[in-house]
Amino acid sequence: MTDRAPTASAARVLTQATHDKVFPAAVAEVGDSHDMLWRTAFGTLTFDADSFPTQDDTIFDLASLTKPVVTAALALELERTGAIRLEEPLSDSFEEWRGGDRQGVTVRNLLEHASGLPARLAGRPPGTRREFVHEICGIALEYEPRSRSLYSDLGFILLGVLIEDRTGDSLAVGFRGLWPEAPGELLDFDVPRDARLRTAPTLPLPDDWRRGRALMGVVHDSYAAALGGVAGHSGLFGTAPALGRYARAMLRGARGEQAETGPFTPAVVARAISKSTVPGSSRALGWDTMLPTSSCGTLLSPAAFGHVGFTGTSLWIDPVLDRYFILLTNRACGGGTLEQIRAVRRAFHDALATL
Repeated sequence: MTDRAPTASAARVLTQATHDKVFPAAVAEVGDSHDMLWRTAFGTLTFDADSFPTQDDTIFDLASLTKPVVTAALALELERTGAIRLEEPLSDSFEEWRGGDRQGVTVRNLLEHASGLPARLAGRPPGTRREFVHEICGIALEYEPRSRSLYSDLGFILLGVLIEDRTGDSLAVGFRGLWPEAPGELLDFDVPRDARLRTAPTLPLPDDWRRGRALMGVVHDSYAAALGGVAGHSGLFGTAPALGRYARAMLRGARGEQAETGPFTPAVVARAISKSTVPGSSRALGWDTMLPTSSCGTLLSPAAFGHVGFTGTSLWIDPVLDRYFILLTNRACGGGTLEQIRAVRRAFHDALATL
């Protein structure tokens, strides 16, 4: 029988967080490589007194979970089929990627956040895909490539464009082919209109042209919005059950269980989660890896890997413990600070590490 003490402790953490207005809505799920072990919904969709209660199937803007779940997985699948080489220079794909400090920057460097690119552009996002490529390829690099790691949305936007150009399909279409949805699940860039009422809203940032209205089933990130809601760094929506099924596939691959589908075989997963050799970096290929200061707390094993999203989402997977941990919230709906959500995440994972 499942020990209830860890789940009760985690539930207290998340209940208190809703009371403290760190976020209005949350769904937590924990499982092993074959089953869901615990899932509970907390709070209401917004802080309004008449807001609907959160449900297990509430849809959340997954934000930067898009990076490992979609973009890195597609890049590795294209590498497996020979359509992309991780060591190929970006200048082979982008004519505007020119300059002495850019020579030799590769697809791998983008996946490891080690390309030299800054996190974001200065000012408002460009209006078109073509303008994004132009600005990213022309922006001054912040550091010598491969000398360190700096988290960059720009690198994953460029990766998304490269993948779409190689396949001739959008990332949304590519991901649906890579990971077909199960009945009743949603893990997709598109939220059907009839499902938007069960989507946890977010509020645009002050510098977003959409400020002043709630976003329901519409991507929070302004760059992804400018790109039509489908981008390499953000845009994916999903429910805890749908993300849990994906996490179990990754967990089985990380534990050496053979998978029928390409991106989840032990060999491909091992490549995806292998820690970068870039000095001081905790990054892998799209994924982050465990540090004592990570959002996954202090009790997961050194083999743990995961990612978080700005909206308040989190996925961590530990092959040694045979556990995955999902925490979906809409902190970006007038909720708490980044430091508050980090503290909640650490307490949540520390509570559940012994489950």
